Amino acid sequence: MSAPTSPADLVILGGGSGGYAAAFRASELGLNVVLIEKDKVGGTCLHRGCIPTKALLHAGEVADLAREGEQFGVKTSLAGIDMDGVNSYKDGVISKLYKGLQGLVKARKITYVEGEGRLTSPTTVEVDGQSYEGKHVLLATGSYPRSLPGLEIDGTKVITSDHALNLDRVPSSAIILGGGVIGCEFASAWKSFGVDVTIVEALPHLVPLEDEAASKLLERAFRRRKIAFELGSRFSGVQSTENGVKVSLENGKEIEAELLLVAVGRGPVSSGLGYEEVGVAMERGYVLVDEYMRTNVPTISAVGDLVPTLQLAHVGFGEGILVAERVAGLEPAPIDYAGVPRITYSDPEVASVGLTEAQAKERYGEVKTLTYDLAGNGRSQILKTTGAVKLVQAPDGPVVGIHMVGSRVGELIAEAQLIYNWEAEADDVASLIHPHPTQSEALGEAHLALAGKPLHVHG
Repeated sequence: MSAPTSPADLVILGGGSGGYAAAFRASELGLNVVLIEKDKVGGTCLHRGCIPTKALLHAGEVADLAREGEQFGVKTSLAGIDMDGVNSYKDGVISKLYKGLQGLVKARKITYVEGEGRLTSPTTVEVDGQSYEGKHVLLATGSYPRSLPGLEIDGTKVITSDHALNLDRVPSSAIILGGGVIGCEFASAWKSFGVDVTIVEALPHLVPLEDEAASKLLERAFRRRKIAFELGSRFSGVQSTENGVKVSLENGKEIEAELLLVAVGRGPVSSGLGYEEVGVAMERGYVLVDEYMRTNVPTISAVGDLVPTLQLAHVGFGEGILVAERVAGLEPAPIDYAGVPRITYSDPEVASVGLTEAQAKERYGEVKTLTYDLAGNGRSQILKTTGAVKLVQAPDGPVVGIHMVGSRVGELIAEAQLIYNWEAEADDVASLIHPHPTQSEALGEAHLALAGKPLHVHG
């Protein structure tokens, strides 16, 4: 495709969540947009992240239901996991969403350029010798799976999440290095497939960024599911064995398994793309931005996993939309990152919005908390899930943190997001009537109790 003769309003380097959201919104606002992507529009989230992992987790849920049908009075048995069939289902979901995105790019009349781009000036991106000039440039090159110093990924015995999503077999056993979101989701899916799983986490808890009470509930649930974990344990080395790998920990323990999945987080894709040469301020590979996603170079913005904010697809969407609106001359509000919902899609799920109890204490001093056990929720009993809703309230003020653990609680976080972002007080939510029997009642009942008028719990 030949480059446009006149500068575009916005040239975007990277077609993942942040990049394509910016392209779509800018196009809606009448801007002339060039979107450059070296692989496929949709980026990590669609092709190697959110969507395929959740498809695996759903396949795992189906396996668990088949295995455990008798507790519901349904005689079922699990004949086995057909990984070819699982991968076909997963890839079908991705393909349908990918085609939809490609259609939207065409419908919005966005100039789409396939190829590896490089920033060559504050207003120019070069792709295969062709220059694309823009009044503004948005950097949205995403992230890659990190490893640890000296830990070599071979793609066979020592793998990343990218490899794990395309396994053609169910391993007999796996060690997962990292107990964050990615590690816990793979542990959950693999356990459902019948894999003997051990998580190794250097910090004292699984999902360490969550409220400690939520982490402890997940750990209890994982113990019941016989998912093993070593907490506060640092990795020291890995050796190849005849049947897989032997992992050594600094505490002297050794664990053997067929596979080692390295899930220690994701790093920004920024090396060799011309950012530093053009003068973009960076730190540890991340592009530094202000609250409006502006870099220190006036014509350049950056969004998504490339910047040091929450590495979530929906954060990328929000940041991309913010940039498009700012470039179009609107006045978008900065993002309150505490108000962004966070979900770990394991079984059980962990979902939160706002501040943890520790963060709230740091900000307000003393805070009020309330925990509502899902044992009191009818729908949760029907689903045979355990867990809780925990509320954190500022002194004589709004609810500033909502933390939930249980099957499907990720679907409840949208209401929790409104409660936090609209600075609702317990009484405001307590006056709302939640439908029965639903898990959403757990949110309602927790607020009733916090407001001093508990229904199905002791006050």
